[in-house]
Amino acid sequence: MSTDTIQKPSVLFVCVHNAGRSQMAAAFLSSLSQGAIEVRSAGSQPAEKINPAAVEAMAEVGIDMSAEVPKVLTTEAVKDSDVVITMGCGDECPFFPGKRYEDWVLEDPAGKGVESVRPIRDEIRGRIEELIASLAPAAK
Repeated sequence: MSTDTIQKPSVLFVCVHNAGRSQMAAAFLSSLSQGAIEVRSAGSQPAEKINPAAVEAMAEVGIDMSAEVPKVLTTEAVKDSDVVITMGCGDECPFFPGKRYEDWVLEDPAGKGVESVRPIRDEIRGRIEELIASLAPAAK
């Protein structure tokens, strides 16, 4: 099968507020996969704006997510994704058979300064690198 006919995998990151963890994960995946993976993020109870400490922490590694806005989780977003990665939203995420689900236990950066967000950012980056390797082993 040629690579032209292979549909690119899609990943949805879900956390409660879609303001920190899921946004950082989506930004890393978009950046590190160089467009090879379709990326979505959403929250079960979206915040009004992105966590400024998360924006600052990502800027330190050359990723600008200042224009991102929290989005509400929809059933369609879950249905349209191959992989659904939850980060503390628990049972609020709809479940569809045949999808790959992962729950990443990560500290919530809400209300923390950039010093506290950096280790969370770095852990997310490591998980994203593993995720990319699992989705596109030929791309390594």
